[in-house]
Amino acid sequence: MSSHLCVVFIINLTCSTCRGHCIIVNEPTTLRRHAEARFAGKYRKWAKANSFTLKLPGDVAAEKKKVAQAQQTIDAHVTERKISERVIPYSDQLFRKAAIEWLIATDQPIQALKHPRFKEMVDVASCATQGIKIPGQKATRAEIMRMFKNHLTQLKKKLNVSTILDAI
Repeated sequence: MSSHLCVVFIINLTCSTCRGHCIIVNEPTTLRRHAEARFAGKYRKWAKANSFTLKLPGDVAAEKKKVAQAQQTIDAHVTERKISERVIPYSDQLFRKAAIEWLIATDQPIQALKHPRFKEMVDVASCATQGIKIPGQKATRAEIMRMFKNHLTQLKKKLNVSTILDAI
């Protein structure tokens, strides 16, 4: 097991401007915060007289904000346009490739291509002249819920009818 020795040298300074009332750790950021809190006016006057760039934390932040506001952005010049979808001309080879890629990507069994509902979906989509719009997850979920409720309602009606006929 190795031990590490970490030695930190902290040099405490007494502020000559505050006349010994403050003890400051010798760190640039600490000195800047102290200067800003205790004698920002004197510092700014000295910096201006000596053509010195202001380094107080508040002054640096204000300068960054000023630069950010002055910098021109392209947001005002950009307009959003919808990209028109390109309709791909049909070919058996292209459909076969797309169907196989769909099987692989969605981990479907090969028999899915023979399912009557898959064929119905393809027949409906093939009638589209401007391409098709595939609904998102929210819309699909809402439609499944609506279809399920309709199915339950129809089933309930059928069961009620059969119960009445049996009673006669």
